[in-house]
Order: sequence, then C-alpha cells, then structure tokens
Amino acid sequence: MTTPVHFENSQPILRVADLKASIDFYVNRLGFRNADWAMDEFTSVNRDQAGVYLCQQGQGLGRAWIWVGVSDVRALRAEYAAAGVAVRMEPTNYPWALEMHVEDPDGNVIRFGSEPE
Repeated sequence: MTTPVHFENSQPILRVADLKASIDFYVNRLGFRNADWAMDEFTSVNRDQAGVYLCQQGQGLGRAWIWVGVSDVRALRAEYAAAGVAVRMEPTNYPWALEMHVEDPDGNVIRFGSEPE
C-alpha cells in the first residue's frame, strides 16, 4: 500500500495592479509581513501560518475571494478598526464560521473566519 501524499499548505495568488500599494495595504493595514525575497512584480505576504502571493498584472483576472482562518474574528475586527481598515461585511455568524470580509485595493475579498458562536 502506498502512503498518501501529504499536502503542506495552500497559498492563493492574487493579481494586483500596483504591487507597492498592495504591499502597503497587506503589511501596514492588515498586519502581514512582506517576504525577504520580494521582487518588483511578485511577492508573498504572511501572517503566522497564513500566506498570500501578490502578482502585479499577472496570474489571474483579479477580484478573487480567499479564505483565511483566524483564532478570533471579533478581536481582528477591533485591530482593523484601530488601523482604519474598511470592513466590507461585519462579523456574521454562520454554521461554518464567524466571518467578516475585507476588500483590498484591487477588489480582492479576504474572508476572515473563526469558530462559529
């Protein structure tokens, strides 16, 4: 019997119009860290175990939706309010998660979710 292949992680690649503006949003507003290896048109931003690749004018059509699981959406909402981040959808309880939505400068929607209440 063969051993199943282990999947390490999944990191979406988002198309952005202006990489510098996107890095500013993800790093200075959402609290991610830019990769040490960042290039002029491609990078990865990470926060704890969550990572997102950003690609300027390539790799996709833009306006994607991604999911990021977090430990506490309400605490993250308070953090983002203090940073002046506009929330597209306030924390809302669903059977699968307590979820809120944030939109980046390119219209990509980040769905942050924690355990449902």
